[in-house]
Amino acid sequence: MITIVLGAQWGDEGKGKLVDILCPSQKLCARAQGGNNAGHTIVVNGITYDFHLLPSGLINPDCQNLIGSGVVVHVPSFFQELEALETKGLKGAQDRIFISDRSHIVFDLHQLVDGLEEVELGTKNIGTTRKGIGPTYSTKASRSGIRICEIFNKTLFDVRLRELARGYKQRYGDLLEYDVEKEISQFDQFRAKLAPFVVDQVPLMQSAQESDAPILIEGANALMLDIDYGTYPYVTSSNTGIGGCYTGLGLKRRKIKSIIGVVKAYTTRVGGGPFPTEDLEEVGAKFQNIGREWGVTTGRKRRCGWLDLVVVKYSAALNDYDSINLTKLDILDTFPTIKVATAYIDPSSGEELVSFPADLELLANVQVRYVELKGWEKPITGIKTYSDLPAEAKAYIKFIEDFVGIEVKYVGTGPGREAMITK
Repeated sequence: MITIVLGAQWGDEGKGKLVDILCPSQKLCARAQGGNNAGHTIVVNGITYDFHLLPSGLINPDCQNLIGSGVVVHVPSFFQELEALETKGLKGAQDRIFISDRSHIVFDLHQLVDGLEEVELGTKNIGTTRKGIGPTYSTKASRSGIRICEIFNKTLFDVRLRELARGYKQRYGDLLEYDVEKEISQFDQFRAKLAPFVVDQVPLMQSAQESDAPILIEGANALMLDIDYGTYPYVTSSNTGIGGCYTGLGLKRRKIKSIIGVVKAYTTRVGGGPFPTEDLEEVGAKFQNIGREWGVTTGRKRRCGWLDLVVVKYSAALNDYDSINLTKLDILDTFPTIKVATAYIDPSSGEELVSFPADLELLANVQVRYVELKGWEKPITGIKTYSDLPAEAKAYIKFIEDFVGIEVKYVGTGPGREAMITK
């Protein structure tokens, strides 16, 4: 049966830690969408592992891992990340990772174009990771992209990559400094090395689901970065919600056991776009410093603010969560008063909005209604049971459950894998 872990805000919620905790009982861990623009950090036995493209299920030596058809793959980064993990002690990781032959390839060409597109946008840039994810999904949609399976037909591969480069060269001219023959030569070296990792995902997933093997789906990014339901255009280029899991992996709906939404105890985002609860003063800086809020993938500092339950409720409506994992609750330990956003008010009419708005101009100008809760002002890291949490911390969790209508099943109280309370 399938368990799905999805980000409920703008990413960086701490999904990888829950995936790591759930993995010991899983036989397969899979990524459905995104690319190496994602970033998970997992701390195991004092060792910090950073995951970008690879599923973090590789931590478990008994779990197979799959990069699904909906993921876009930068092949050099695949090998670099795998090597880095094995250098840190994850021996045998290369024997437990597979790539769908239908995945699209992120070329260095795409990464260069990503940078040029951001420059073109100027002050209205999206704030992408410049990993080439957007341009790769664009070529996929325009049917000029190249899939993993095509690497193994050198004649076809070389022709298609030259055609792709020619099209971009026509658009950007001398601004695009790119040597297509150099990248073709690199893939000549990758071809044999990559072959053992490439599989036909369809029969693999079919067999795993038919046998009721425990499967864990690791969502990348988060719902508010979804190409359809996020703060468009300040989003990623794939479907980051439950829909992307179905299409990226070919899931059977009757085999889904649980969908878990991961919610950080406050709100962060990276890049541009409206952020109603963002705090640019003392509170935001405090979240940033105590929570170590800078990106695993980009190193950029994250924008921070109070928990926004309008966002969480909207996310829950779309992803149909069975339960919530509330993470980084310990970051609130020193706050005497904690604010939670519960509504947006239209500044022109004074009326409460019924849901998270699509109109970004409206979103940028909404008035936020907050509820203030009493803080617990004591450390909670090290607490092992829910009943031992301070009364104020439990009240904070109960407020979230009542507002969203979903049980908080897991509570993160620190960075280590042991710092997770299960209710």
